Amino acid sequence: MKTVLITGCSSGFGRDSASYFLAQGWNVIATMRTPNEDVLPKSDKLRLIKLDVTDDASIAAAIRDAGKIDVLVNNAGIGWLNAVEGTSMEVVRQIFETNTFGTIAMTKAVLPQFRAQGSGVIINVTSSVTLKPLHLLSVYTASKAAINGFTESMALELEPFNIQARIVLPGRAPTTQFGENARIRMGKEGGFPEAYGALVQQVFANFEQASPDMVTQSDDVAKAIWRAATDPSCPVRLPAGADAVALSR
Repeated sequence: MKTVLITGCSSGFGRDSASYFLAQGWNVIATMRTPNEDVLPKSDKLRLIKLDVTDDASIAAAIRDAGKIDVLVNNAGIGWLNAVEGTSMEVVRQIFETNTFGTIAMTKAVLPQFRAQGSGVIINVTSSVTLKPLHLLSVYTASKAAINGFTESMALELEPFNIQARIVLPGRAPTTQFGENARIRMGKEGGFPEAYGALVQQVFANFEQASPDMVTQSDDVAKAIWRAATDPSCPVRLPAGADAVALSR
């Protein structure tokens, strides 16, 4: 029976992907900064492990406690919506520490095991905003676009070891906590710069006018991650959600 380790499982894509893999009969190691047994269905195939992807010691402990794994899903991430002028360098560094450096650190931590066992799949969850520039997402997009390039190059260097690297690019998912968490974080930082008021209003108006058929549902992402984990013939880049598929085209 194969085992998947998924980061950022307290809500959203991570939580729903963990549930999906459990439903397929896999062993699931769900990691969270603060483990909460109530967010996932009870199962003897589920293990919860405390993990902060910005902490090297936490990463090492989690990988040691996890034991043998077959698939790593780097899903943990933080959102941000603001003009670059309204984004402090402290916030920029926080975003990159989790979205970019955390993903790279987790990948490095599992590679020795994957090479030793002669197999493994690394799935990095980025974003469809890397496919088309959007207002107020410059810093967030940069943190995710870096992982796209990282994954595509890494996929080539890992081929001789029978290790696959994949990118799942979700679209906008109104049903997850991602956007709400970004708004809370933005509020703590002082909100949008006054000079960008008209642009901010237009951006949010565009969000509200989006067709219900052109957004991403959590199960879209879970199914894309499942395909990336189980289908050796799938492309390196895999959009997830109707809007992400449209952008990729």
